[in-house]
Amino acid sequence: MTPLTVYLPFNRDVLGAAFAPAKRGAKPPEARGRWLLVQEQGLVLPEGGDFRLPEGEPPRGFGEALGEPLWLGTLAGVACWTASLARGAALPRGFRRETLVPMQGTRLPDDLLTLGGMAMQALWWQGTSGHCPRCGERTERIEGEWGKRCPRCRYEHYPHLHPAVIVLVRDGERVLLARKAGWTPGRYALVAGFVDNGEALESAVAREVKEEVGVDVTDITYVGSQNWPFPSQLMVGFVASWAGGEIAIDPEELEDARWFPRTELPAGPARHSIAGFIIEHFARRSGQAAV
Repeated sequence: MTPLTVYLPFNRDVLGAAFAPAKRGAKPPEARGRWLLVQEQGLVLPEGGDFRLPEGEPPRGFGEALGEPLWLGTLAGVACWTASLARGAALPRGFRRETLVPMQGTRLPDDLLTLGGMAMQALWWQGTSGHCPRCGERTERIEGEWGKRCPRCRYEHYPHLHPAVIVLVRDGERVLLARKAGWTPGRYALVAGFVDNGEALESAVAREVKEEVGVDVTDITYVGSQNWPFPSQLMVGFVASWAGGEIAIDPEELEDARWFPRTELPAGPARHSIAGFIIEHFARRSGQAAV
């Protein structure tokens, strides 16, 4: 069965077969096409009421604040390029910035969120992989791949994805939600955390729930996954059943956690995130959605 989350924004499936990533085929001979200019987790777009990318030659007016162009891939036959814009740099007349962050109320359509997310991840990798992690020599791009190779020791490394689990805990007609300090007042979401070395995903779910909210879970069931480019995570979603224990939060991780009736849920994550997806499909509804 195709996971229900396959078309969440930031997952490349949103773009379908129309997008071919840069690791396939030859790099275009010149930097022309669509431009994904990234500044402070936002996309820089032309002024106006619509959401369209700059097209054609490299956008002018940014000066030295604009980084080196990086080929991202091809969408519907048109090359897509990305470049970073220095933090705090003023935008030239005729441009605006739109946030890519769902928690900041992004207005971007799903296709631009997905392209922008890939652009952020590509720029992050480019900026953090310039030197070999083994010997410190400057790395070189592997032809036809995103990976880098060290010309001295020949060590190869590839973009780093950090897997994290996120889970909705259910008990009949109630669900367990948690909140971190600093979130918008009244906002609750799911328990989540990074997978440890040598740990299975299901084991990570049980451990994170026990560590953060003090309860035990069973019937851990996979729902789907979402690429999360802030800066480079893979969120793996689950639902689980309460198996016992009273809530006891880890105050270093959470501000609060509590049970909510399925019909009386508080404000939660945006629909752009896998957390929002899971709450909508497995908490607000009957709780019997297919997985």
